[in-house]
Amino acid sequence: MPGIDECLLEAMLLPGALGAGVADWTSGLALGAIGQSPGGDHEATAAETAELARMAAEHPGFGAASSLDASALGAPALDSQGLSATGPPVEDLIITTRTAYHLLCFVETAFDSSVFLHLWLDRDEGNLALARLRLRDLAERLVL
Repeated sequence: MPGIDECLLEAMLLPGALGAGVADWTSGLALGAIGQSPGGDHEATAAETAELARMAAEHPGFGAASSLDASALGAPALDSQGLSATGPPVEDLIITTRTAYHLLCFVETAFDSSVFLHLWLDRDEGNLALARLRLRDLAERLVL
């Protein structure tokens, strides 16, 4: 099972990968980074993407199907903030720009994890579907 450094190295093997990072979405702290950063500063990128991750993870509209009974659909029970017992209700975020893709993938752990992986892909060289699958696999195997 890979640690943060090994996970980031694996992420950079994806076609079109420009940069990757692991960050905490509650504090905005970069836990690790490799490659390029969209703004040239990995710490600033971690803080900025953490804002997006936090907004998605804590927004009640993304968690539960409001008029449906989530347990009847096999979904985990959610607390008052819309968070499940195993992590945020959002699996990942995909942000597209004219030249790149940004993929933020939440890491679920046995403890109260607030960690996500951020992959920056060149839009012409990258494969978004492949990157999403591989990043999900990395998030599941990541040892913190």
